[in-house]
Amino acid sequence: MLSQLPRHPRLLLAASTLFFGAAYFTVSFPDAPGAGIASFVSTLLIALPSFVALWRYLSPRGAVLSLLSLSAFGYAIETIGVATGFPYGPFYYGDSLGPKITGLVPYLLPLSWVPLVLGATAATAPTIPDGKAMSRRRRVLWVLYAAILLTLVDGVLDPGAASLGFWVWPEGGLYYGVPVSNYLGWLFSSSVAAAILLVLGCRRWVSVPPPPGLLDSALVAVAFWVGVDLFSGLLFPAVLGIALFFYLLGRRARLSSVKPAVAARSEARYKHGGDGDERRSKT
Repeated sequence: MLSQLPRHPRLLLAASTLFFGAAYFTVSFPDAPGAGIASFVSTLLIALPSFVALWRYLSPRGAVLSLLSLSAFGYAIETIGVATGFPYGPFYYGDSLGPKITGLVPYLLPLSWVPLVLGATAATAPTIPDGKAMSRRRRVLWVLYAAILLTLVDGVLDPGAASLGFWVWPEGGLYYGVPVSNYLGWLFSSSVAAAILLVLGCRRWVSVPPPPGLLDSALVAVAFWVGVDLFSGLLFPAVLGIALFFYLLGRRARLSSVKPAVAARSEARYKHGGDGDERRSKT
């Protein structure tokens, strides 16, 4: 039962610690044999908890549709970004992330980006839905809060990734070599991504509190990038990452503490209204 779940699951904290430690080897031995395979496996392992949680939260159809739509948008916006410089500014991906679609965007992109979108959207969700139709203003604010959170997470991720050569800003930038335009671009793309996620599963997201497991992949990913920043000597991004890790952990604990009776009522209201998220998306 929901009330029996530990607020800070030991397995999650152990995984976060493990990947924090793995960051040392990523920074210290970037060209070690098998590094590419290790990168794929670790990225997949980090992503799995949020994908499983989404599968359980939405219907299988809804989860697959959400994942495919976010992946397609991610590939599209990143391809446009590399090809034109919009909306992030001029940059390109290095070779460390493996093969690329059309030579521009790594195939691994959805595995690393989509879990962050899921985590940020769940972290900024209302903890206790009131059962009424959510106003347009509240939905817009929800998208905005998720986009701001994702942009802050990128403030942890980008300096470390740039230091590893995962992507390159040839013109440099004010924030550890990353330009301000990148973060404005993240606000834009993150807003669109969060909106896509909420529209596709509209009634579910506004009626039933998201499961805490949707935050797990984002937590482990942040822990990893905090390690990369620390071992690379990037102090401010590391401190920001630590603050975000505990914020996400607190939001996860709050979702875990939703009373079973409240969750059951929300679930009953959702099922009573039907199972067609798309058909009821205007409510």
